[in-house]
Amino acid sequence: MYLNNPNIKLPDDPDTIVWKYLDLSKFLDLLLSKKLFMSRSDKFEDQYEGTFSEPTYEEIKKLAVDNPEFLNYYKIHREKVAISSWHINEYESFAMWQIFTKNNEGLAIQSTIGRLQKAVRPENNFDQYIGEVNYIDYKKEYIPFDDLFFPFLFKRKSFQYEREVRILTDTSKSEIKLNDGLKINVDINQLIEKIYIHPKSENWYKKLVIELVERLDFGFEIEKSDLESDILI
Repeated sequence: MYLNNPNIKLPDDPDTIVWKYLDLSKFLDLLLSKKLFMSRSDKFEDQYEGTFSEPTYEEIKKLAVDNPEFLNYYKIHREKVAISSWHINEYESFAMWQIFTKNNEGLAIQSTIGRLQKAVRPENNFDQYIGEVNYIDYKKEYIPFDDLFFPFLFKRKSFQYEREVRILTDTSKSEIKLNDGLKINVDINQLIEKIYIHPKSENWYKKLVIELVERLDFGFEIEKSDLESDILI
């Protein structure tokens, strides 16, 4: 089930705006399945995902001298944790459009921290948390390891532009084997506050998205990104 963890931090304001940038196929999958896809933590492009910083690793190695399984446990745990990433920003991000969409097509889901918390449905045998990512120097700074979720809430400083909030699902208590990831139950109407269409998309693309959403009986507000609004001079 979704749990509160005093060690995992979030912005104080539940109305803090978050975004998810994705292509149309992933958006349709979300609407049709009413489930949110989460990637297995060790399948991300960043090879450091779910690992420890150097100072923490050195400490864990010392503890693992008499207990080799201690270190191995953390490696295996990466295969048990799935992540859904969201971007904190009051406004749309031009950089996020560039990174996560292609061919001038794609969408951005606008939500809030509070909506994410309400949207996540309880899952039997899964521990689920929502937390804000900390960006640190992996050569110098320490990641606590007294909480199994901490490695997944730290990233290198070079990723600070992501300003990431994560939904985390730990499947360790179940027999489920994750391949690329898993889908979790969500309340779609809570999850999605508004949809923005790619700023450089054609009009037919916006009409297509509107029609698809209407046919699936969702009532989201849909807007064309205002990053390409008319010049006033």
